[in-house]
Amino acid sequence: MASTNPTTLPPPPQLTPAGENGEASPAPSEEELSQSPALRPSVASISLSLSSILSAPKVSPSVAALPSKVSIPSQISAISHLSLSSSSSAASRPSCNSRSAAISAFPLQNPLRHITRRPGEPTNPAGGRRCTVVWFRNDLRVHDNEALTTASNDSLSVLPVYLFDPRDYGKSSSGFDKTGPYRATFLLESVRDLRNNLKARGSDLVVRIGRPETVLGELVRAVGADALYAHQEVSHDEVRTEERVGKAMEEEGVEVKYFWGSTLYHIEDLPFDLQQMPSNYGGFREKVQGLGVRKTIEALDQLKGIPAKGDVEPGDIPTLMDLGLTSPTAVTQDIRPASNASLIGGESQALEKLKRFAAEFRTHPNKGNKDGNQDSIYGANFSCKISPWLATGCLSPRFMFDELKKTATRTISAASAPNKGGMNWLMFELLWRDFFRFITKKYSSRKKVEAVPATACTGALL
Repeated sequence: MASTNPTTLPPPPQLTPAGENGEASPAPSEEELSQSPALRPSVASISLSLSSILSAPKVSPSVAALPSKVSIPSQISAISHLSLSSSSSAASRPSCNSRSAAISAFPLQNPLRHITRRPGEPTNPAGGRRCTVVWFRNDLRVHDNEALTTASNDSLSVLPVYLFDPRDYGKSSSGFDKTGPYRATFLLESVRDLRNNLKARGSDLVVRIGRPETVLGELVRAVGADALYAHQEVSHDEVRTEERVGKAMEEEGVEVKYFWGSTLYHIEDLPFDLQQMPSNYGGFREKVQGLGVRKTIEALDQLKGIPAKGDVEPGDIPTLMDLGLTSPTAVTQDIRPASNASLIGGESQALEKLKRFAAEFRTHPNKGNKDGNQDSIYGANFSCKISPWLATGCLSPRFMFDELKKTATRTISAASAPNKGGMNWLMFELLWRDFFRFITKKYSSRKKVEAVPATACTGALL
């Protein structure tokens, strides 16, 4: 095998046939390069393109067929970011086709233009989620709705959804309707009003009949959603539904985030762990004495629009017949008007009801006394009759608390006793409502809790 003196090699290095065996002569070693000053300047201008080396006019076809046996000095790897062309000789510059092949062979030289950044990364102008599905449950309102407001602020598009779960209808094991016709009518009116309020803010409401774990999975796939927001519930069946939905979303790779918004006090603000909550109202009320109420969340004037991907139709609001129910009669058997026939569901009705109720208290500030007079809360007008809107989430208890404080003649507190007059009795009722929801949440969790019956105290208004 013939050898080449490294001190006489002109840049760029050329391969010459060694003999009849067709092998290329070895490239200069690192030691030879370090000892030869004449070689060091030319190393920085060596082209990385093998096509430019093999296209040298003096290379025989037998050598060109064996590029894998070419030994390249290790110093070249340290300067791989340099230009692919050699500055020492324009004649050795490859053609356009050869240059394209050389670029594709070295990924470090290729721009990362095919890598798509996630929407949540700081370099993305959106800086949020691609699409979030908001699952409405017992929170049929746009005011003080943390799930809806957060989704609209976090996402490029929002898909509001309400589902009529067939398991909530039909007969119970005792033979009674799980959802009666009056309650179903109130619920249908509330869903219709929610859709109108969402449309007024540039959104809409998708309505379906089906199991949440199935329908939500189909919707997130259709629109390419990456998150599901909803308010957390407390009863056993609702908690089990949340678990099934969580498993379905995990299979779809969708994040699930629950919010709390059904009580006056936030569950995270309680001065005790929920599993250590007192099982009697007196103990609960003593624990939350002096606890602050969080500020309400104002309704957004404009919401993010529904996603264009998937072309999801909003769908029609079902009828009572679609839910397996018959239309309720407007009168009872003794021909008197049904007391709940005048209750119209929806957030709009709830806010109007609250407004009238506050005005009534300004006119009759002594309501709430237990003296049995004509202004007493006991009798025909023993209640504000606002609980149906609270139960369906058409009205937020925190919003109600704030609005009544504005019209109160003196400071009111949710922990005040009911016999202090004014509106304190109503705050007292909201506190009772909190107690029952928290105690239900305590015993509906998977965690084993010693069953201690929840007890009331004497003199309660409920």
